Amino acid sequence: MEQKNVFERLRGGEPVSMFEPAYMDAINEMNRTRMAIFDINNMRPDMVEIHKAFDKLFLKPMDETTHITTPCQIDFANQVTLGKNVFINHSLCLMSAGGIIIDDGTQIGPQCTMVTTNHDFHDHNTLVCRPVHLCKNVWIGARVTIMPGVTIGENSVIAGGAVVTRDIPANSVAAGIPAKVVKTIE
Repeated sequence: MEQKNVFERLRGGEPVSMFEPAYMDAINEMNRTRMAIFDINNMRPDMVEIHKAFDKLFLKPMDETTHITTPCQIDFANQVTLGKNVFINHSLCLMSAGGIIIDDGTQIGPQCTMVTTNHDFHDHNTLVCRPVHLCKNVWIGARVTIMPGVTIGENSVIAGGAVVTRDIPANSVAAGIPAKVVKTIE
């Protein structure tokens, strides 16, 4: 049986000690990402040049219809997947060790945070991650926080300032702390 690499283990929710030798690959990716993000955040706001820099950051071309406004903070760029026609406003924070998927047509307001990482309660040096998935045509308001393991269904809207701790079904409007469905979109 083929052994999983540290990134597959993080995405799969397996406990990963930050002191095990395999975690060095994660540290290297985090350092690569931090250096690239520093460069991106210090570029002049030239959409073409910034887009090229994001292509390099994600190690694959970002669709030409997808745009991220700087500044932003991402810790594991190799764990992020972006669809087409995605717009992300400034001050995004992705703690993405567990994997973040943002599907086509998603819009994300300023100062949003998505977290995939948690620590074992008994050993704080062990990471336990759960992925975040924003399905197609999701709209995330300003200053929303999305916690580990959350999936937000297609065509849903998350009101500004919400803290999303549980899955949100498709065609829903959710608001509050913790976020609750307050309306269904017809």
